[in-house]
Amino acid sequence: MPDQTIELGQLSPSSPSNGSTRLTDHHAPDEDGTASSAIDRETEESGYTQANAEQRVIFINRAQPPVHKFVNNRVSTAKYSILRFIPLFLFEQFRRWANVFFLMIALLQQIPDVSPTGRYTTLVPLIFILSVSAIKEIIEDIKRHRADDETNHRRVEVLRGDSWINVRWKDVIVGDIVKVPNNTFFPADLVLLSSSEPQGMSFIETANLDGETNLKIRQGLQSTSKLTTIHDLKQLTGTIECEPPNKHLYEFNGVLKETNKTPESLGPDQLLLRGAVLRNTSWIFGIVIYTGHETKLMRNSTTAPLKRSTVDKLTNIQILLLFGVLFVMCLMCSVFNVLWNNVHAATDWYIGLEDSSQNFLYNLLTFVILFNNLIPISLQVTLEVVRFIQAIFINMDSEMYHAETDTPAMARTSNLNEELGQVKYIFSDKTGTLTRNVMEFKRCAIGHDVYATAENVEDALLVQHFKQGHKNAELIKELLVLLSVCHTVIPERLEDGSIIYHAASPDERALVYGASKFGYVFESRTPDTVEINALGVKERYEILTVLEFTSARKRMSVIVKDPNGKIKLYCKGADNVIYERLDSGGREHSEVLLQHLEHFATEGLRTLCCAVADLKKSDYEEWRQLYNKASISLQHREEKIEEAANLIERNLKLIGATAIEDKLQEGVPDAIASFTSGGHKRFGS
Repeated sequence: MPDQTIELGQLSPSSPSNGSTRLTDHHAPDEDGTASSAIDRETEESGYTQANAEQRVIFINRAQPPVHKFVNNRVSTAKYSILRFIPLFLFEQFRRWANVFFLMIALLQQIPDVSPTGRYTTLVPLIFILSVSAIKEIIEDIKRHRADDETNHRRVEVLRGDSWINVRWKDVIVGDIVKVPNNTFFPADLVLLSSSEPQGMSFIETANLDGETNLKIRQGLQSTSKLTTIHDLKQLTGTIECEPPNKHLYEFNGVLKETNKTPESLGPDQLLLRGAVLRNTSWIFGIVIYTGHETKLMRNSTTAPLKRSTVDKLTNIQILLLFGVLFVMCLMCSVFNVLWNNVHAATDWYIGLEDSSQNFLYNLLTFVILFNNLIPISLQVTLEVVRFIQAIFINMDSEMYHAETDTPAMARTSNLNEELGQVKYIFSDKTGTLTRNVMEFKRCAIGHDVYATAENVEDALLVQHFKQGHKNAELIKELLVLLSVCHTVIPERLEDGSIIYHAASPDERALVYGASKFGYVFESRTPDTVEINALGVKERYEILTVLEFTSARKRMSVIVKDPNGKIKLYCKGADNVIYERLDSGGREHSEVLLQHLEHFATEGLRTLCCAVADLKKSDYEEWRQLYNKASISLQHREEKIEEAANLIERNLKLIGATAIEDKLQEGVPDAIASFTSGGHKRFGS
């Protein structure tokens, strides 16, 4: 079962051993207050300073004293433990005013001068109610403990000494080198070293982390991608410096400092998160950097809160109102009792009023006990039993079963069943939730012309214009080259000679397929080059720098050296981002292109603008030094890289725009209509 499920609506590491990496703190003082000389030497070699006090430093394949303890890899998502169950359970139960009221009645009934009833008439039902609630909570929490145990006792291969040893997940520690096979969850947060695929590529599925089902690409550094044997892994020496644990799934800053080699930056492309699954890759090797509750998955998980449903809150308010009514009734009866006794004590001597209690407070409490049934004691136990049975029905409901993935509904807690009927607002993104997330290249716009794909390459109007030397010919070539090289797509050639593309973004895959329909076929990639087949002519582009897309940047750029030795920057992104970076002489057809973009948008198509810039070699070399410095910074790396990118992504020349279609999933219009008729308010992004 998954490491952890995201619901809707909802310590000491073992000693180091040979053949594995270990995490150390920064300086370990000796008894005389000075740092160990061995640690000093290690620190100096790694470039580590006291200014980096927040950083985590992993020494690779070097045994060292454990100067800092980190959490183990055991996780717990259960609500209770044996010691905490009674206080937490009682606290939760007595947040309900009904239980507080009946506890007070049960205590009053233990006072003989006050209680006109037996001592146990309220105590026994109250104990029964609490027992039923406790049994329900125990059953539900046992399920959580079993799920935790199943996760913690999974097995993974860890490099210990000169061999791979099968260990339980909970025994994995920071610094271990692990081997993860295909279709397996990652046991902790790892830095990818190498894989069974060329250039250390791997494909992961992060559905349990962010709900996205499309595969994402991760790639080890070029310097570690060749480490495919135990001997290779044991020869790896140096340090990994990275940021402290945090909850940001898409951010990671680190530096790999191999001995006698230039430091290399580590980023999200090298990070494998716990909760993700390895796909379409036979195996990967990785170094554990965060474990247990320090992993990003667990950092995004919160302790199971003591939630209360709307019905519980409403019941509490009503019980308080009933208690107020009860108190007024008892007060009035106590006052009338005193008045009646004063009038009839002397005349109606045969009743024996002289033996009755004259204490006003005692009389008040007696009436409280007599009238306590105004608040039904069976209310809470009835609600608990109904909810428990509802949860069973939810789990068994065939209408809530997803046949394609063999996934039934699962009610992890029955306390909030009725909240499903209280939903007023529905927040949803569009891509992959309302849409199929299957992108298809439909059209592109260059100058005044709009081009669509055709069944045959030669029949495409865009290809004809290019071959005939149309006024758009130069821009057409630049657009097709951009679509073929400005991406992070990985090609895979099948046995029949055809090529399929793997991409972290379905948009990128659609753009590459779109270029192939116009005769520009992306064929192969290495860490430094891209090869394309341009209408039958093989062309190789040297990849100099990739400035990746982020939600903040809203654009992606790649700097390449073309077959003629020219250095060019290709950039694609949102229209407002591209337009503000255009050169004054590169805005030809910009107004017409905006009209095309508006027309595409009215058809529900996803649009991107494309631009290019020619770079001088001297300018690029100067900028590259600045970018390299920013890319290995551990402090504010994203901001520094963005500053560097802004220096190079300017004076662009507008090429054109693309339009991609992402159709709605089956049943979405009917579902939205149902929500609307039910009075739900919808918000999408």
